[in-house]
Amino acid sequence: MHVARFAASACALALATAGAVGTLAPTSSAAATSVYSVAPYVDMSNGQEGLLDTAITGHQLKAYTAAFVLGEGCNQIWGDTLPIGADSYTDPEIAKAKAEGASVIISSGGASGEALAWTCSTQSSIDAGYQAIINDYGVTQLDFDIEGAAIADTAAAARQMQAMKDLKASNPNLRFSMTMPVLTSGLTNDGVNVLKAAKNAGIRIDVVNIMTMDYYAGTGTEMGQGAVSAAQATLAQMQSVDPGYTYANLGITPMIGKNDDGSTFTLADAHTVESFAAQNSVGRLAFWSVDRDQPCSGSANSLSTCSEISQNSLAFTDAFVPYEGSSGGGGGGGGGTSDFSLTVSPGSASVAQGGSATATVSTGVTAGSAESVSLSASGAPSGVSVSFSPASVNSGSSSTLTATVGSAVAAGTYPITVTGAATTGSHTATYSLTVTTSGGGGGGGGGSLTNAGFETGSLAPWTCQSGSSVVSSPVHSGSHALQVTPSSSTTGECDQTVTLAPNHSYTLTGWVQGPYAYIGVSGGASASTWSSSSSWNQLTVSFSTGSSGTVTVFVHGWYAQANVYADDFTLS
Repeated sequence: MHVARFAASACALALATAGAVGTLAPTSSAAATSVYSVAPYVDMSNGQEGLLDTAITGHQLKAYTAAFVLGEGCNQIWGDTLPIGADSYTDPEIAKAKAEGASVIISSGGASGEALAWTCSTQSSIDAGYQAIINDYGVTQLDFDIEGAAIADTAAAARQMQAMKDLKASNPNLRFSMTMPVLTSGLTNDGVNVLKAAKNAGIRIDVVNIMTMDYYAGTGTEMGQGAVSAAQATLAQMQSVDPGYTYANLGITPMIGKNDDGSTFTLADAHTVESFAAQNSVGRLAFWSVDRDQPCSGSANSLSTCSEISQNSLAFTDAFVPYEGSSGGGGGGGGGTSDFSLTVSPGSASVAQGGSATATVSTGVTAGSAESVSLSASGAPSGVSVSFSPASVNSGSSSTLTATVGSAVAAGTYPITVTGAATTGSHTATYSLTVTTSGGGGGGGGGSLTNAGFETGSLAPWTCQSGSSVVSSPVHSGSHALQVTPSSSTTGECDQTVTLAPNHSYTLTGWVQGPYAYIGVSGGASASTWSSSSSWNQLTVSFSTGSSGTVTVFVHGWYAQANVYADDFTLS
């Protein structure tokens, strides 16, 4: 049989795991948009599915992800070359697991194949193929594992998102996840482009599922904390594309035990990840794979069938299953309890005194059936009114939030809590409203960057780690630019501390080129972004100052990587 398992990310680099990606606090306590909060993968073509039965009947596993359906032209097959809906081995196993009480997500793609949108260019055939999976297996969730060269195929990604938009229109309860490779510093540029393809199609990915594995950063990599760092960085990237994303739209999928790169994800790492997920209401926890959740016998060396570490059988399943009950993610899809999700997009706005702003409050069915959700807001300061049109929706529908700011409201940033209440419970999301003086967007006062284009020919007042300097080529404009020179132990970081107006929103922009070029702020605010490009490209970071108004603007590269160049910063 064909063994279809995760492989190392084609774009993983030998990077150090320490870094300066800012941590991002959860922006919403909304329930996960995934119905199944714990759904590890099962390789449906390696002959070990009996372990799945034990996990369900003896270890309380409520959901799993069946892998992998592969595109073959405009047809689809399981990884063992049998067509979907007619696989005499896989189909009965899925039916048996469902009869035992487990819900199933069907996953397409993987390391050894591609999903239908990548092998077929006819949109109607793609739509029909995915609909066939839904019909054949009675599922409400589809997963698409995009690895290797497939993740860089922007045309296929556009077809994929159009298919999901079409399918959601005819299957209102459908949820889908995109599973992609990741570094501890977040998605690659190709992964971010997948998010942008969804944005361009007018949809939001229900679960951006990151493969926190095979970083090729050395066998001593701390895999639990690496997964946490990857999750924090990925959410920042998600929100840079669509501010409505929250941790409820994030999935974390490690490879348990020994990874392909020699690193090891231990049971202690599993508890680290499960604890982080519980603290931040992460949308889904998974792992590769239930088949591997057992020790090897003797000196076996078989990544697809065992973990290669000392463990009890299904120990990782036992470590992750408790999240099913604590996450609020829908209880695994079994039973009849209804639940819903609540998000606000955009999650923040800046409004001058006397003005107003609008946002979309979206709800979704995450378990059971649609229910009536009443909307309300709290935390608005005197002089700010918040209304909803309509004030009550059925889950799965949306409402327009309007925040109207009086002319005498004091400038500042105000967190407003949006609450959706139904008979089964309530969920909240935070909407951040920044009020500025009517005279302009900055709110008055504050400093600005000095020597932002490095045209003085010197670094001052920037302070840099050893090796970084001002150069005359390459430049984005003018006669000079900054050369950031990382080493094996430093990122080459350059900093400038500025004092801005307190409690106000600002935008930092800068032009960069080179591998893993980061810009951002720290101190009184924390935000960053990055790119990897051989040509000049502009990065943009939005942030809000605290009560002091003081922040440190930074730019840096990455450990042991080539030089990064930066030029023409602005702060507005």
